[in-house]
Amino acid sequence: MGILKTDITLVGGGIVGCVMACSLGQLGINVLCVDQDDPQTMLSPTFDGRTMAISYGSQKILEQIGIWENLAGAACPILDIRVTQNGSPTLFDFLIKDADAPAFGWVIESRLLRRALYERMKDFKNIRHLPRTKVSGLTQDAGAIHTSLENGHVIQSQLVIGADGKKSPSRAAMGIGKRGWDYHQRAIVCAIHHENPHNHVAIEDFRSDGPLAILPMMDDEKGNHRSTLVWTEHSGAKKSVLNWNDETFNAALNERFPAFYGKVKVGGKRFSYPLTLSHAQQYIAPRFALIGDAAHGIHPIAGQGLNLGLRDIAALTDLLNEANIKGKDFGDKDLLEEYQAIRRPDTMMMAGATDALNKIFANDFMPLRVLREASLRLVQKTKKTKKFLMNEAMGRK
Repeated sequence: MGILKTDITLVGGGIVGCVMACSLGQLGINVLCVDQDDPQTMLSPTFDGRTMAISYGSQKILEQIGIWENLAGAACPILDIRVTQNGSPTLFDFLIKDADAPAFGWVIESRLLRRALYERMKDFKNIRHLPRTKVSGLTQDAGAIHTSLENGHVIQSQLVIGADGKKSPSRAAMGIGKRGWDYHQRAIVCAIHHENPHNHVAIEDFRSDGPLAILPMMDDEKGNHRSTLVWTEHSGAKKSVLNWNDETFNAALNERFPAFYGKVKVGGKRFSYPLTLSHAQQYIAPRFALIGDAAHGIHPIAGQGLNLGLRDIAALTDLLNEANIKGKDFGDKDLLEEYQAIRRPDTMMMAGATDALNKIFANDFMPLRVLREASLRLVQKTKKTKKFLMNEAMGRK
């Protein structure tokens, strides 16, 4: 059995884990990233069909760790956000001319973001990436925390950061419970080709069977105009959208897409993901901190899941940078408690807001529908409230 020593052990090599590793790498902190996945599988063009919505604030974080310059050409800016209900005319919108920013956010294929992160980690001699490696246990004492690996090695470090997703084995190993529930919904995700340009518009259409999101993408190498579709349906549906033939699916798309897209059709394989809410009862334990979905997995209705995780990274990086400058212990109890105090209110508010939105808009009771429409139109006319919501969506305080 070998003993590996590092300053910080990072459990999880997904997008959040890799951004955390690069953020710490820039500080000169020694990091060992334990990643159960195979990078080659994760980079496959057909791996999961997903794109990521990167908010204005998150783009700044990616810029700081030195990967945005290589991603900018593949990231499609969002310049207009429109909210509709069952295909109605726009009830509420954000226009970039009101935002004092180049874009509300950007949409990029997940695999391209992963590739940029993997390549960036190689630039840091103080980052060690252990792919295809699983954690079997965590134990801590007064001076260190020990991460046991299934291959028999043990990592000794001052701090472990859990970035291993909603099911988070590291969270469970530290005895941290979670609250949450199954929405009994699934997201059907795929690329859509459309006749006309999307004009950098993102649409959230709240429907009785679940929200339908359309996010703009860059044209493909053949010049096809593309958007990402996130179609939410009840998981108990007898005839899932996932199983419709292309002719039936395309007909449904043309019924639901606004006319300005022109003719639309599916542009690739459809993927399905169950939707749940998961919130850790604590974000910290002795010499341990949670980030990303390991701390808070929310409904994707507002597209803020990844962005919340990157805000975790920004807060924790600032605290660890200060500790590094002062020569303090990275697993210091006060440091971890400050991290939790900073992040829990923000994530709890977003979890509650997305949960409420999903439940409110899933109810098609006519009086409630009329009230929803009136409320959205009122917000549209209230500049102060609209500005607050715009800044929240952008990750800008």
